[in-house]
Amino acid sequence: MADVDTLDMLSKLTAENCPLGDVITLAATLGQEGQPALADQAYKVWIRFNPDHPQLCVAHFNRSVLQAALGDNAAAAASLEAAIALNADFLPAYVNLGGLQERAGLHELAIVTWETGANRPAVMNGMAVSYAFTCLKQIARLLGEIHQPARAEIALQRAADLDPHAMDVIGQLVATRLSQCKWPALQPTDRLGRKTLLEGVNPLSIAAYTDDPLLQLAAGNRFSEREAKTTPEQTRADRRDAAIDLAGRRPRIGYISSDLRDHAVGYLMAELFEVHDKSKVEVFAYYCGPESSDGLNTRIRAAVEHFTDIRPMTDDEAAQRIAEDGIDILVDVNGHTRDARTAVFARRPAPILVNWLGYPGTMGSDYHHYIIADPWIIPPEMELYYSEAVRRIPCYQPNDRRRKVDEAVPTRADAGLPEDGFVFCCFNGTQKITPHVFDRWMEILKRTSGSVLWLLDSNPETNARLRDAAEARGVDRTRLIFAPKMPNAAHLARYRLADLFLDTTPYGAHTTASDALWMGVPMLTWSGRCFASRVCGSLVRSAGLPELVVDDARAYVEKAVELGADRERTQALRATLEASRDTCVLFDMDLLTAKLEALYGEMIAEHQAGRRPRPNLINLETYLDIGLALDRDDREMQAEPDLHALYRHELAQRHQVKAIPADHRLWEGDAP
Repeated sequence: MADVDTLDMLSKLTAENCPLGDVITLAATLGQEGQPALADQAYKVWIRFNPDHPQLCVAHFNRSVLQAALGDNAAAAASLEAAIALNADFLPAYVNLGGLQERAGLHELAIVTWETGANRPAVMNGMAVSYAFTCLKQIARLLGEIHQPARAEIALQRAADLDPHAMDVIGQLVATRLSQCKWPALQPTDRLGRKTLLEGVNPLSIAAYTDDPLLQLAAGNRFSEREAKTTPEQTRADRRDAAIDLAGRRPRIGYISSDLRDHAVGYLMAELFEVHDKSKVEVFAYYCGPESSDGLNTRIRAAVEHFTDIRPMTDDEAAQRIAEDGIDILVDVNGHTRDARTAVFARRPAPILVNWLGYPGTMGSDYHHYIIADPWIIPPEMELYYSEAVRRIPCYQPNDRRRKVDEAVPTRADAGLPEDGFVFCCFNGTQKITPHVFDRWMEILKRTSGSVLWLLDSNPETNARLRDAAEARGVDRTRLIFAPKMPNAAHLARYRLADLFLDTTPYGAHTTASDALWMGVPMLTWSGRCFASRVCGSLVRSAGLPELVVDDARAYVEKAVELGADRERTQALRATLEASRDTCVLFDMDLLTAKLEALYGEMIAEHQAGRRPRPNLINLETYLDIGLALDRDDREMQAEPDLHALYRHELAQRHQVKAIPADHRLWEGDAP
């Protein structure tokens, strides 16, 4: 719009009955011309001359958006409060006002604002439902971030009741219940059936919920389809068929991760980047996590040749940058975890895409070509549980031999532990503690006189819930002792106070296992079928203690009781770990890195020969439906003697109704 037109329109703002639409148009035009302050003034003038306009609240709301963009959050909040004062059922104002209050650090005020919006009578009508839903999601997100899961659960439950098809909300709801050890984790309501609840669970939470690798595969596929859809227009950076010509250059390996910082994955990967042979590979890191400049992030930035922050980039922009860098192998170090950029992989910006380390399971996508594991985590007979082609190194998990450990070791009295009693410990997250695991732990305590179970502190409500559960199972609640959260170096130092680490299942210890074994604490684990349930077994075996990897629940209990009664034996196991720490496979980073680089070379050779793997996704919707139907609270799938028989029976039943094509997984179709 020309300047003269703008001046003419400004003169009309003071005219009687100037339509709100005109000021909206004017403000939009001024914004496009780079004059947001003038657009703000246009609203200010119109508001002054139209104090009784029926849509005055809209003008205040629009003005607040401009004020926030100009950096005047206080004025923006005042405009939103004015909009609410004019129309208490104008729900968008509650959404934005709560956001401004949160950014000002006024968390409880923000929650009150959002709750007020969600509780308005107008919520029963039309678009108001979607705004109330947004308010509830904001409440849940903020409460999760400030570690108040019980309150977050209430908001999530209300949001799920408003929209039973909101899979992200349902997934968060179940994950929140898992983290609080609220059993059963799936709590159906009139609006949400058990199947719908499980269908919404994030694959990472499914790994903690059940040891059913076929359900894990199918859920991963559904999640990939839901979260990372792409259109033909979004594949401009597609390099799936790009030739890899290494004449005169090194292979370019790119790692995408949100966790190259003070995070479990960051601790595992830091030394890998330092050990990578830069004469053999050119290393690129693409960071997509929270803003960070902590020690690990700084260390990793210094170790890689190219570090790119893709947080501010769209998926299209990030894919384009990776394509321009000419990456040969792009490694997904997030998978189905928080802050993942799966949609970047869906755009195929590199000819070879690999799933490794960040997510303990299959992606179930049609674009991840390989998953890196080891002989224990994915033996040949378990490859059918993965959409990717399986490739192996001696032990799949890297480690950091430079991890810092406090020199000062606390006493047992300092930690509230008995001086002479046997200390079982488990420092896994509470979301990994299932009722079946807890039952076994309580049996172990009852059969090991004077012993205690040392757990990582969660929150007062969850701690009390676990102690109540112990009491209900005939164990004195004081025998559960909670270790407060501490900086990692101090946390590592106190490991020395424990006698035996009791692993969880189906999601066992990963980085936590490496920490315990590094500190010389023996670990007892039961390996199941899923990736997450077999990692700890791989680490314990790689540390030199294969006898502590058992194959059923009874063996787990008996071995723990046996060791709990034999302090000399546990001391001998500790001595074995300490003696082999510098030579065992688990902590041999030079071996891991060399094998990983060789594996990258093999992947490139397969691509050059036209033998790059193709993911097998046949019948996964059917497998998902079967897995959802097989789930029960009283069934521990890891203890099922013949999982395949359960699925084959259901496949045959469905085949009788409608023919199911052969998938070369469990189903071969009609017999010849």
